[in-house]
Amino acid sequence: MPETIAISGASGHIGGRVARLLGGGPQRLRLLGRDPARIRPVPGAETAAADFTDAESVRKALDGVDTFFFVSATESAHRASEQEAVTAAAKDAGVERIVYLSFVGAAPDCTFTFGRDHWYTEQAIRGSGLALMFLRDNQYQDLLPLFAGEHGVIRGPGGTGQVAAVTRADVAAAAAAVLATRDHDGRTFELTGPRAFTLTEAAATMTEVLGRPFSYVAESVQDAYASRAAYGAPRWEVDGWVTSYTAIAQGDLAHVTDDVPALTGRPATDFRDYLTTLS
Repeated sequence: MPETIAISGASGHIGGRVARLLGGGPQRLRLLGRDPARIRPVPGAETAAADFTDAESVRKALDGVDTFFFVSATESAHRASEQEAVTAAAKDAGVERIVYLSFVGAAPDCTFTFGRDHWYTEQAIRGSGLALMFLRDNQYQDLLPLFAGEHGVIRGPGGTGQVAAVTRADVAAAAAAVLATRDHDGRTFELTGPRAFTLTEAAATMTEVLGRPFSYVAESVQDAYASRAAYGAPRWEVDGWVTSYTAIAQGDLAHVTDDVPALTGRPATDFRDYLTTLS
């Protein structure tokens, strides 16, 4: 009987792409989301409602599933504990293997505060006794143009640090590749682009390729918090916004790997090449 793979966040950028890449293959797919009506149809796939804040809904959605592609929930103050409960629900449902989408440098003291949730989730998965695999991705190239405000200015305490940003499409392709086999179980992969670059270099490339001016203004950490105060966001969220830059400044995101080409059989997408798809 073919393996059943559940994909969480199936209405989102990564989960949706993975579902479409695996659609029509030998595996049976179950696409999970809080609102299944928002999930784009994939030939031969079924949908199920799963809300990470409701572990019982996750357990029901994963009943009969062999492999669970666990795409992390949107950041929240309680994400780590919610995802620990999701892991327990997966085990209770009889899932055999979890492939978790994590973040590079995940650690309890990770500079990028949102990365700490990923470490705690990884530990919960390790403690479950299930077969596992971790895909730790870098910052997304797709988001870098969105860092710029309406006047094309990226502001943050990233200094002269470099980021080996990766495209969402490359992450999805790597995930689809590992989900289709059991050859990589127990391993951790770091998914990066083919090179690391500074935010100043990113702005210059965006200016050249997209045909409108972009620039990078390096803020102090104090100024970064002050400039984001007007949003009225909770402190945990602002911490994540600011530390996404300080992690770059400290070199935490500069390491380049060949894991994307090793898993997908093609080169990782360069930032310049990604931008040409937007112009």
